[in-house]
Amino acid sequence: MSATAVRLAGITKRFGAVTANDGIDLAVRAGTVHGVLGENGAGKSTLMKILFGMIRPDEGTIEIDGKRVELRSSADALAQGIGMVQQHFSLVGPFTVVENLILGRDSRALWRRWLAPLPLSAARERARELSERFGFGLDADARCQDLSVGARQKVEIVKALWAGATILVLDEPTAALSPPEAEELYALLERLRADGTTVILISHKLPEILRLCDRVTVLRDGKVVGTREIDRADMDAISRAGVEADLVHLMIGRERPTVPERHPRELAPVLSVRGLTDGGRIGPVDLEVAGGEIVAVVGVEGNGQSALVDLLTGVVRAKAGSIVLDGAELAGRSTLARLRAGLAHIPEDRHAQAVAEEMSLIDNASIGFTTGAPFAPTRLWLSKAKRRRLAEAIIRDRSVRTPGPDAPMRSLSGGNQQKLVVGRELARAPRLMIAAQPTRGLDIASTTAVHEALMKLRAAGAGVLLLSLDLTEVFAISDRIVVIRQGVLVGEVATDRADPERLGAWMSGAAGGEEAA
Repeated sequence: MSATAVRLAGITKRFGAVTANDGIDLAVRAGTVHGVLGENGAGKSTLMKILFGMIRPDEGTIEIDGKRVELRSSADALAQGIGMVQQHFSLVGPFTVVENLILGRDSRALWRRWLAPLPLSAARERARELSERFGFGLDADARCQDLSVGARQKVEIVKALWAGATILVLDEPTAALSPPEAEELYALLERLRADGTTVILISHKLPEILRLCDRVTVLRDGKVVGTREIDRADMDAISRAGVEADLVHLMIGRERPTVPERHPRELAPVLSVRGLTDGGRIGPVDLEVAGGEIVAVVGVEGNGQSALVDLLTGVVRAKAGSIVLDGAELAGRSTLARLRAGLAHIPEDRHAQAVAEEMSLIDNASIGFTTGAPFAPTRLWLSKAKRRRLAEAIIRDRSVRTPGPDAPMRSLSGGNQQKLVVGRELARAPRLMIAAQPTRGLDIASTTAVHEALMKLRAAGAGVLLLSLDLTEVFAISDRIVVIRQGVLVGEVATDRADPERLGAWMSGAAGGEEAA
């Protein structure tokens, strides 16, 4: 049996009245992939931030390779061989790959740094060696802002390895990756394990846990509720189903929730888009979404999905084309006017577009309701009592884990922030919901709840435009799938007739995937 690389004993962390970690014990064997599972707010990210020195525990001890250590900062963690790749990358976009890799790592005396330039040549050579060793395929001189999400994640992993990390913590590493990029990451993690690196993998995705992990620990309400060995070599379909059911029950304390059967009923078009373009990144696009229909837009990350949403929501003004919602032309109108016309939007990047982290949950729940309704009879005055009731209703209906509606948004885990955003947009009772990666970072129960909510919108006669990198999600709830590549819609098919291989060919531009269905 492998030696223990990481041992956490009695780790407790409180934030006011909330106990995020409650006496957690965790042992990770060297050279293995150890999964950490749990619902949103179960304490997974807090625990890993403690291991990486970002947060100090109130109680408990940490041992690395059998030696007790005090981790007062991330620098202390790096010195102990611990690296962490968080959900939200820390790269400087305009900098090149190699510039990001050496950022903050020049240990020469200050006067030497003034007199001599950065050792870019040596750094470039080391980046090339690491890239070849683990099969990253990175261009050291490429600017990070021009890289795909998958490539930026590889840069983050190289940053950790650059510092000599032998223990690598990955927090939801495939949340923003397309299926091909996720496959590349899986292969990379296999190579890291073979090289002796210890990996701690935080994930909500049971298939990747069962595919990659040697062992998995489940947290619920800040406590360890179980640890399971994963026998990947001898796992057949029946035993896999049993392990999945066991892990789900540990996570949520009940059986896996199921999405209700689909009963689509197509009505007149809610959204009609014709010749839409921004003059560069996307278009021209023709697209319709009927009432009682969920249309999924799929494609490799960075092929125009975000640009399409920006045009539809009014963040970017269209150069040409029309956007008709329930018979009303929206092109040229403001985002606020589009919200008033019946549009709602779950953004893919909640931090940049959906929440104000220093404001309370009450204030965040009210974003977009700027006309006064439903909080007051005029736009000049907003009733805090009514806004509180809305926030409390969202917290209750979407099971948001929070100390209360007055708590700042930053006190919530990423998944609970997303649940509040979803609840706010549903509260608009929209005619068209644009849902961009709506379940990114959500646990199994929360993902099912979002799917149910979107299906209820469809059943009520609204239209849903779903942009997702998760083909499992797309096949579960959509009625029709359109594929976007390089800003153009290149294929369309009813979901019940869709073939994943054909979709992949459309997405990649491979032979046989050029003609739309």
